[in-house]
Amino acid sequence: MKKNIDFILPPEIAFDNSAFEEFVLKSIGSPTALVNIRPIRRSIDARSRHIKVNINADIYIGENAPSIINYDKNKLKNVSNASQALVIGAGPGGIFAALRLIELGIKPILIERGKDVRTRRRDLAALTDHVVNPESNYCFGEGGAGTYSDGKLYTRSKKRGDVRRVLEILTDHGATEDILVDAHPHIGTNKLPGVVTNMRETIINCGGEVLFNTKVVGLIKENDDLKGITTSSGEKIHGIGVILATGHSARDIFEMLHNNKIYIEAKPYAMGVRIEHQQSFIDQLQYKISPRGNYLPAASYNWVEQINYENSSRGVFSFCMCPGGFIVPSATAPGEIVVNGMSPSRRDSKFSNSGIVMSIEEDDWKHLIKDYGVFAGLELQKQLETKGCEIAGGNQTAPAQLMLDFVNEKLSNQLLPTSYQPGLKSVQMTEILPKNMSFRIKEAFKKIDTKMEGYLSNEAQIVGVESRTSSPIRIPRDKETFEHVQLKRLFPCGEGAGYAGGIVSAAMDGERCAENLALLYGK
Repeated sequence: MKKNIDFILPPEIAFDNSAFEEFVLKSIGSPTALVNIRPIRRSIDARSRHIKVNINADIYIGENAPSIINYDKNKLKNVSNASQALVIGAGPGGIFAALRLIELGIKPILIERGKDVRTRRRDLAALTDHVVNPESNYCFGEGGAGTYSDGKLYTRSKKRGDVRRVLEILTDHGATEDILVDAHPHIGTNKLPGVVTNMRETIINCGGEVLFNTKVVGLIKENDDLKGITTSSGEKIHGIGVILATGHSARDIFEMLHNNKIYIEAKPYAMGVRIEHQQSFIDQLQYKISPRGNYLPAASYNWVEQINYENSSRGVFSFCMCPGGFIVPSATAPGEIVVNGMSPSRRDSKFSNSGIVMSIEEDDWKHLIKDYGVFAGLELQKQLETKGCEIAGGNQTAPAQLMLDFVNEKLSNQLLPTSYQPGLKSVQMTEILPKNMSFRIKEAFKKIDTKMEGYLSNEAQIVGVESRTSSPIRIPRDKETFEHVQLKRLFPCGEGAGYAGGIVSAAMDGERCAENLALLYGK
């Protein structure tokens, strides 16, 4: 017999498996041997001082519970001798596209400019010593930006695909089953590399190929038909179609497309700073208790404010909030400063950080259109990154300012301890940020402090610049087929093409690109 029951429990029971099982058994009055418990959904309610956890669970009495995962990588067929399709970029969009191609009977050739996930670690460590490898960094390499940039799995893009399927595939490759239950699932920077490695092994074991250190520099075309790609080593690789999933920072790919007269367009994005608080403060702010204890996860937040400047309203909002996390250097070339955030699975750092960004629209880059055309928005992004780098000293030391000092336009005499390993330099952030961005972020800080008392203070500091929230370029595609509007057999995919905003949405987009490629050209 199966029962579905809702429970409202204190954290010490909800997050302790043994205590939860004991509570359920007492609630239904059945002996352990006859009961199987399957949590379905778990979320925290911190609206009052007495924090509760809502759990929905299926209880199987006198019978075994079915498998929590329907997906099984061991059921995939070998596609060694099948027609091959090319997938450019081994981020979540590319990896999930490759796996879906295998399911559909097509051999994927997964091509990645960077290194495998394990070797990539050396280049990430070198960033602390101010050495930037343009081909291997937090944005480029196996797993893409998501692998070493937190691993949050929350998405609002549920209409784009099957979220549950994506989570099950990750679980089948080593992620904890908690991501199938928690309202805001998170794998963690320390766990994702192993999951990504397992996914690569599945692709190879099923007859697919994965090519690292292989940079795409050209296209093989016949009229308006794409036949394959060329690499920096001169190799030509052909396929029945190409899924382009190169991420939001592959600027050379945008330039290559433009030089080949492949239509691309500028799109809105967001830029700003990253703010760092003590995690204990955010816990106190959200949970109304400190310390939070052994069972509650590190508290997070999100907010958005509409701010007027010169009769124009723009959104200023928190982005990629990383509780118990670290700020990391995410530049993809020397001479630029880019910061991002990440959290390990335990979220046990004493720091909390979040991007605080402003919507960037055509009005912001229109003065650059004459000289840069479709790349005007990207140029604005570049200018912010290079200016931040120059003012902070020309390496990976990041410009920073105490939060209240920034609002009051006062140079900070001394900065706070930070999770950002290459180090910080005290600067006037108004010297880096455009005037309208500085004004709007300051006003947003003032407004949010009326709702989150104490958020605005010199016990927090802002670090610049947060500039790679999404791609400043869109590669347009047909709404139904996902094929490029001009070049047949090219399927722009994921964040770099302007159609996703995170691991799950990119993964779903990769699957749909694979499905459309197979439908149009798989036969």
